[in-house]
Amino acid sequence: MTFDPTQHSMLPTRHFDDFAVGEVFRAPSRTMTEGVFAAFQASSGDNHPIHYDRVYLARLGHRDLMAHGYQTLIQAAIGASPLAHQMGEALIGFLAQSSRFLAPVYCGDTLYPAFEITGLRRQASTGVMELAVTIHNQDGVLVVSGTQDYLMRL
Repeated sequence: MTFDPTQHSMLPTRHFDDFAVGEVFRAPSRTMTEGVFAAFQASSGDNHPIHYDRVYLARLGHRDLMAHGYQTLIQAAIGASPLAHQMGEALIGFLAQSSRFLAPVYCGDTLYPAFEITGLRRQASTGVMELAVTIHNQDGVLVVSGTQDYLMRL
């Protein structure tokens, strides 16, 4: 038997027209460990003490390291969810995103990202998938809400 890497996929792929408004996709939960904080600091260069200095944070009344908004938002990368795998090679690119940071995220919190299709705009040879994005913490608190748009081949 010959191996064909083009046939190696996690999930069956779907065409743009196979998706429906209202479908929900979830990414695996992720705990915001000290390693996640260190990786974000190293990649972003952000070194403000509100994210990395426990003494400073305690003085301000925070219980632990507080995640940067972008550090929280990157948990909503669709590549970590079944959605991107179902889009397969039809996914062309990430067009736009907006977000609101509604509650603090601390070291040790576990986040639960979800994506709901809110729009499917068909164009001549491509389509735009519009998503509502939510991230809740382990206590059920909505910490991020926003939107993402993706360009797809028809």
